[in-house]
Amino acid sequence: MLTLGLSGGLSFAHEEMYDIPQSFTHDGAAVLVEGGEVVAGIEEERLNRIKHSNKFPMESIRFCLARRGVDIDRVDRIAFYASEEYCNALLARVRLLTGGALPRIDARTLLAAKLGQGFGRPIDRDKIVFVPHHQAHAASTYLLSGFDDSLIVAIDGSGDFLSGLVAVGSGDRIDVLSTMPESKSLGNFYVAVINLLGYGVFDEYKVMGLAPYGDPARYRAQMSALYTLLPGGDYEVYRDRVGALAQVIEVRRKGGPFTQQHRDVAASLQEALEAIALHVLRHQREATGKARLCLAGGVAHNCTMNGKILYSGLFERVFVQPAAHDAGCALGAALYTNLAAGALTSRRRLEHVFWGSDVGGDAEIGRELAGWSRFVRSERAADLPGRVADVIAGGAAVGWAQGGSEFGPRALGHRSILADPRPAANKDLVNAMVKKREAYRPFAPAVLAEDAREFFELPPGEGEFPFMIFVLKVREDKRSVLGATTHVDGTARVQTVSQRSNPRFYGLLKAFKDRTGVPVLLNTSFNNNVEPIVDSAHDVVTSFLTTGLHYLAIGDYFVEKRPWTWEDLATLALEIPRHVRVDQIRRFVAMDRAASVFELRNTYDAGARASVSPDVGEALMRADGARSIGELLAEAGAGEPARMQKAVLEIEGLWSQRLVSLRPREA
Repeated sequence: MLTLGLSGGLSFAHEEMYDIPQSFTHDGAAVLVEGGEVVAGIEEERLNRIKHSNKFPMESIRFCLARRGVDIDRVDRIAFYASEEYCNALLARVRLLTGGALPRIDARTLLAAKLGQGFGRPIDRDKIVFVPHHQAHAASTYLLSGFDDSLIVAIDGSGDFLSGLVAVGSGDRIDVLSTMPESKSLGNFYVAVINLLGYGVFDEYKVMGLAPYGDPARYRAQMSALYTLLPGGDYEVYRDRVGALAQVIEVRRKGGPFTQQHRDVAASLQEALEAIALHVLRHQREATGKARLCLAGGVAHNCTMNGKILYSGLFERVFVQPAAHDAGCALGAALYTNLAAGALTSRRRLEHVFWGSDVGGDAEIGRELAGWSRFVRSERAADLPGRVADVIAGGAAVGWAQGGSEFGPRALGHRSILADPRPAANKDLVNAMVKKREAYRPFAPAVLAEDAREFFELPPGEGEFPFMIFVLKVREDKRSVLGATTHVDGTARVQTVSQRSNPRFYGLLKAFKDRTGVPVLLNTSFNNNVEPIVDSAHDVVTSFLTTGLHYLAIGDYFVEKRPWTWEDLATLALEIPRHVRVDQIRRFVAMDRAASVFELRNTYDAGARASVSPDVGEALMRADGARSIGELLAEAGAGEPARMQKAVLEIEGLWSQRLVSLRPREA
């Protein structure tokens, strides 16, 4: 049985018609499952380049079908990641918010219409299946855990009017024991508090990284007033009391400096989350007798909490779905649908998540690089792992792109930025060159699986951690060795790498170990601070050229930058991404003067916007993806060299912010 699982919103990338705020529909994805095997899976953000995309996952759907070599008509079921009742309620809300401007339509009809619009023909609406949100989360973790018997807990912000569930898995059955209403949402509780720290939805992981710098005791009393642990593993959270905390701390504005108060609040919040989670799990462990645990839902991306659960000894084995967020619901919805139909033919333990786009073969990569010959020099390396290991050991930061892209939020050695984990200064180096993120945030180590126990304190019975989803203790005598990847509290978010599931990355780690004696690399996602993780060869080269990375390894090619001029940039074709629009508006620019202003803005919730100069605005209005920057500026009347240079450099800045796309005209 061939089932297509979907998550995400109901507007195409260029539309805003049915845009439900990203806090409701986010992390769009498509996953194609045949029997119990994942054929293909990719998050929409990797293709439409919108972080946490709340758009309809049309590009992901096309990718999955192309990977299998089938048309949409060959798919037996199309599984959506929420109940039909919930989807209809959200559509009614959107219609209400637009003052009834949108037509009255139900979710099944709208989904069929969107698919029909995308494929240019009617889609059988009876093929559409709605899977309750948290049951999709539960299926995504239990059915890929390799366990025959397990407690299952899914906890997140919200979905289907709930914020979690507790279930048990036995063989091919998943039985729900209880659900958690939205009022008990641990995800929303966490966000309510981090609002005081200048953060919001999708920033939770940042506060997790800030917490070890603080003292949880300082605000423990105030934080304890925000929740109550009840008998039977129950609890209450009081988001309406969070304002009281604002009376005793200085609320941080986004982008503002951090004080010790903020660090201490983060520590107290993290402690509270762990206390509530362990309270629930202790009761359920005793009540069900289950010795194994499967976790999913957005809160399960709190790797520090996962580590505490692992070290608690409550469970013999713990499996956390690596795509625990809503993209994983596309996977879970497909698996659940096949399970319900009796068509789940296997339940093997998940070994890898390299289900996305292949970065390309030598010929494809060679063509891409040839188009950028003004900007890069490249060669096929006879021993690429050895070459890369040499430059990393020499202090370089390297972009590494190989094979199929990862499904989920972590770069696991197929779309990674890599550096030497030993010098503590490399943390700041990678941050300054590429990430431009908060200095306190840690980088993760990737380690050869057979050497992991030498460097990290692994619980008995747990030897492999391939998905970077647990924070583990670094052995005390290794903390100074791993200066760039050991966090302030002596922990690290570890990825173990085996030859079986990740052979090329394993070979690189082995080569680095041969040269340095250390079987570890600093591994972070290959992207800058405004874009999703790179996917295609074009994304890879773009990110390489617009960051401070020293070298790039893509396929078998070793790549370095050439110095380039603004005249070289002017030869590139200029294109507006589908999710960006150019507005020309007339507004006051001073108390007594109005003027025409050009503005770029995204078409999605909370999108960025940027004002641009008239010369650049005129060029953008003419951009078609075929003509060069120089041609467009000349046509706009900005052909004089000094004027053109200024405009080209402004466009280069927009390129770095991913508000425009540039590519060689020959490509």
